[in-house]
Amino acid sequence: MALTPQEVGRIAHLARLQLSPDESSEMLDQLNEFFGIVEQMSAVDTRGVEPLYTPLSAVQAVPLRLRDDLVTEADQRDANQRSAPAVEDGLFLVPKVIE
Repeated sequence: MALTPQEVGRIAHLARLQLSPDESSEMLDQLNEFFGIVEQMSAVDTRGVEPLYTPLSAVQAVPLRLRDDLVTEADQRDANQRSAPAVEDGLFLVPKVIE
């Protein structure tokens, strides 16, 4: 899947980037190289391969280091909301921006 210069221009517009013609050409090359790598990776048959949560688990047994789900800090809501201009029932109030 190779991108065209027009598509790079559209992506740059959506990202609010202003690219010179040289930068646009370089970006086109870099994006096409990236998508080439993605196509190579997509071509690999991974059926039956279990996902790894760490690369080390492919070569040795790695125990999960899970901790107990315990509250370790005091409630800081009031202190955190002290500087807010408007708070109600523990929630920040913000001006309406969408009609």
